[in-house]
Amino acid sequence: MMILTYVYRIKPNTEQVATMERWLELLRRHWNYALGQRLDCLNRTRCQIDRCSIVSEPIGEIPQTVNYYSQQAALKETKRLFPEYVQIYAETQQVNLQRLNKAWDKWRKPDKTGKRGGRPRFKKQGQLRSFVFPRVNKSRAGAHIKDGVLKLSRIGEISVVMHRPIPDGFTLKQCTIIKKADGWYCCRSMLDDSVPELLPVDELKSAVGIDVGLEKFLTTSDGEAVAIPQFYRKAADRLAQTQRAMSRRVKGSKNWEKAKQKVALLHLHLTRCRKEFHYQVAHWLCSKYDLIAHEDLNIKGLARTKLAKSIHDAAWGSFLEILQAVAVKRGLLIEKVNPRGTSIECFNCGSRVEKSLSDRVHHCSSCGVAIDRDWNSGINILNRALLAVGLPLNGCDQSIIDIEDQQVSFVSLGSPHHNL
Repeated sequence: MMILTYVYRIKPNTEQVATMERWLELLRRHWNYALGQRLDCLNRTRCQIDRCSIVSEPIGEIPQTVNYYSQQAALKETKRLFPEYVQIYAETQQVNLQRLNKAWDKWRKPDKTGKRGGRPRFKKQGQLRSFVFPRVNKSRAGAHIKDGVLKLSRIGEISVVMHRPIPDGFTLKQCTIIKKADGWYCCRSMLDDSVPELLPVDELKSAVGIDVGLEKFLTTSDGEAVAIPQFYRKAADRLAQTQRAMSRRVKGSKNWEKAKQKVALLHLHLTRCRKEFHYQVAHWLCSKYDLIAHEDLNIKGLARTKLAKSIHDAAWGSFLEILQAVAVKRGLLIEKVNPRGTSIECFNCGSRVEKSLSDRVHHCSSCGVAIDRDWNSGINILNRALLAVGLPLNGCDQSIIDIEDQQVSFVSLGSPHHNL
């Protein structure tokens, strides 16, 4: 089963924009009210009744258990007390409560590793930016898409910029309307029951290990490297200028809103440039190799160091997710390996060569090999991946021992347009 999501720009008229913005505000208020209900119930029932602390626990009637089903059942009462909620499509309100329930369960129930998510937060005005129609092109569905026109229940028909067609064989599952800094978009989730067949291990013809970094975005075990674009670093001066202009305006005024819009547009532009770059690198790797190995990094932990800004700018986690998605659609293999010691071990003899972060050349005193530090790490990553899938080190017709030049060669990719 494969799920794809295509994002299309929509062009609503002024009246439709006002309606959708009103929906977002009402759904935000309902989110906050439902979250307040859950937190109040939790505070009143977290202790046993015979040993409840009168200092930290409120005294009063113990409320009934609040969950998704009780809050969904209360939607009728909400519409009776607040008639404006009658104008919102019913399933959209239910999905809003489902989102809250999912966030609540992530906080209250640990996953398989024992970790929990953060507590759901109350949303300020403007923080809720999307709503969902869970059914598309079905009887009594809230969204219908046909011939470049999106028809939404109680909103009307909206023209869609169909920059690419919907693939054959996929069934439309849901439609999400999103408000971004530069306009409105619809996200179409599609489902295909067929599962892409992964390439068998014994049919692998090429493999590579990649080492991500901050000096170079990544270095492969073949000695090729991709330069790091540093979109945020290069736009830091322009971003600081627009943020200073916003800080000088009276908060809440028209001029402040205009300055805030400029900051949002700049951040959106940087995000899109980074995402386009990640897709370019992912497609380049998947077009050359059948097996791609990378380190199983603790990126959240690394982002707490003094290199946090550069790590967030590189966005390794987003790139690895995109690489995984592109590889699965092509039927290729992605292998995660333990990152411990990949930069220290010598690829040729296995000796440990201690080095600081500033040492960019791996020079082994045991076998005399001198090679770029990231190149050595990429070869070690490939070796561990080949052993993990049950192949010998030369099982993919690659010679990883004969290194003639210690310098890596940079690959020229079509750089995304990011002029500011």
